[in-house]
Amino acid sequence: MAATNPDRASYFPAIEKKYGLPMAYWHERMVEIAGQKYPAPVQPTSSQRFDTLDEYLAQFDETKRKTVTDVFAAITSKFPKLETVIAWNQPMLKLGTQYIFGATVLKNHILLAPWSKDVLEAFAERLSGYEVNKKTFKIPVDWKVDKKLLRDIAAARISEL
Repeated sequence: MAATNPDRASYFPAIEKKYGLPMAYWHERMVEIAGQKYPAPVQPTSSQRFDTLDEYLAQFDETKRKTVTDVFAAITSKFPKLETVIAWNQPMLKLGTQYIFGATVLKNHILLAPWSKDVLEAFAERLSGYEVNKKTFKIPVDWKVDKKLLRDIAAARISEL
């Protein structure tokens, strides 16, 4: 929808209403993250629904829970320094401040994200049997976890850093 008023400030009332916080809050957050290459989300922590992988997975059936748990276990068993976190209400693996791998559980499939378009392109041949998007690849909810593939993708992402 085209804005009738091109002034950015004309959007402030709608933002304040939607998020329940004054624009001063958002301006302060922007100052805090100024200069960061990949800043964390500036949304309030009250929007975070999950604190752990188990909390995230509790909403899904056993098949989906097992698949995602096995995916994360395959990677973290090889790279124990990776931290499992919830970011954007999705489970992620993180090394320091950098995201290495993430997952999103959907109704009919699971999306896996190595957080690197270059890594996806480098693994194009090995991912030829999967639907690959710009930043993710799709696996069935009952996928027999390919540990070698996941560990190789994680290693490639880590080596980028």
